[in-house]
Amino acid sequence: MTNTIEEAHDASTEWPPKMVICVGTVVLQGNRALFVRQAEDHSLAGQWSIPWGIVDYTETPRDAALRETREESGIQAKIDGLLGIQNLQSGWLAVVFLCHHGAGHPTPDGVETDRAAYLSLKEIEAVDEPFEPWCEWLVRRVLAGEHRLIPCEPNNPYHPRGAFL
Repeated sequence: MTNTIEEAHDASTEWPPKMVICVGTVVLQGNRALFVRQAEDHSLAGQWSIPWGIVDYTETPRDAALRETREESGIQAKIDGLLGIQNLQSGWLAVVFLCHHGAGHPTPDGVETDRAAYLSLKEIEAVDEPFEPWCEWLVRRVLAGEHRLIPCEPNNPYHPRGAFL
């Protein structure tokens, strides 16, 4: 069993080499952040993480992040801005957005996730199950106000494609 998002993926051996773009969201509802627990057949089985997944070639990272959040947690989120980018292993890059709750109730999809919940810092401490380390670190920083946000710039030359500048 792997223990981190980074270890869950193998680099592509195709030529020409391609970058795999993963997206994730930290969705806030008040002083709580959305977590999902990875289901039994997932490479991170039993671990709590933020909603995340891979960008399909037909979608933007922003659209993929909202789709993955909706699919894995039942939550319709609204993007506030870009939190940052994390290099994973060779050939993998994570793009993470800060969002706020739009609609819905935390509901796992029963395939990739088997639980979904909004958790405060105090509630995170009380969970006796493992968290994916990077996801927990990131959410703790956000809930403690230790982050910077890059807002979407809608008035860019490629409008309506999102730009975070």
